[in-house]
Amino acid sequence: MKVIGLTGGIGMGKSTAAQQFRRLHIPVFDADDEVHRMQAQGGAAVPAIAEAFPNTVRDGRVDRNQLRAALMADPGGWKTLERIIHPRVRAARRAFLARCRRRGARLAVLDIPLLFETAPNPDVDVTLVVSTSTANQKARLRRRRRMTDEEIAAIIARQMPDSEKRRRADVVVKTGLSRHYAQARIRRLVQEIRG
Repeated sequence: MKVIGLTGGIGMGKSTAAQQFRRLHIPVFDADDEVHRMQAQGGAAVPAIAEAFPNTVRDGRVDRNQLRAALMADPGGWKTLERIIHPRVRAARRAFLARCRRRGARLAVLDIPLLFETAPNPDVDVTLVVSTSTANQKARLRRRRRMTDEEIAAIIARQMPDSEKRRRADVVVKTGLSRHYAQARIRRLVQEIRG
């Protein structure tokens, strides 16, 4: 089974790219969705987050706005949060790949925003980075996530620069040109990998 590592900075178009893989009937592991599940009511990470970040858990679920505010107030808290989240996401990722292999999948996608930033990196055969202009990235974040310029700047500053991600990638898909362009590029990649 071949594994594609899909990554890119926040607001670069990973979700749209992942959706295109799903339309091609390729299983996708979404690390962000996994984190949301872990922070939802009864989620595996809730007790540890409650202990590390007081007043960020309400009704058995992580209040993401409160957690974001805590991290903005104390950026050192990111390391603590990563120690809670990353091992759980790695375990879920390994289970996903094992299920794909058992089902006989020829191709699987790991949608991991911090693919290059976090260690240990998963074993992938091809790394695909989605990329757009900084202006387009910020406009998407303001529109879709209703984030302030300060929040956007803080998150982008924590991530590897887009230019470095593009340098490390096997494949770069530009997402600011048109949806058709990005979809066609992903279809071509899948055909190349499948042979």
